[in-house]
Amino acid sequence: MNTATPAIIPMLAYEDGLAAMDWLCSAFGFSAAARIIDDDGKLAHGELTLGSGKIMIASPGPDYQSPKHHRKVCDVTDKWYQVPYIINGCLVYVEDIRKHYLTAKAYGAVILSEIEEGGPGMRYRAEDPEGHRWMFIERC
Repeated sequence: MNTATPAIIPMLAYEDGLAAMDWLCSAFGFSAAARIIDDDGKLAHGELTLGSGKIMIASPGPDYQSPKHHRKVCDVTDKWYQVPYIINGCLVYVEDIRKHYLTAKAYGAVILSEIEEGGPGMRYRAEDPEGHRWMFIERC
């Protein structure tokens, strides 16, 4: 195995993968490493990187519903998301948690928790425009 490739790579689906890629880069500091568009103009495959980490994203098809969209039509799912915790999300280490938090907030991330101290380190939780949840922790 290529040691430059992470051993685990999260794969996330988005209703609008192209918009998600742009937003995740602007708000959360990712860099777009790959962007493959299908014949319908949808994101067939996208890769985002941050440091040594990688996330793959795509728009799987017209029947897919983002977590945010699905919560609106499913009471059980809506109940899962009443807590401010990460539900099937991603944990990302960042260098400057305060700067990261302010940028995410400025781009409209739903802030699920203010910056907290203790435990594994300074951290906060946020939700992106399609309802995926993220925890960011400052690298010590």
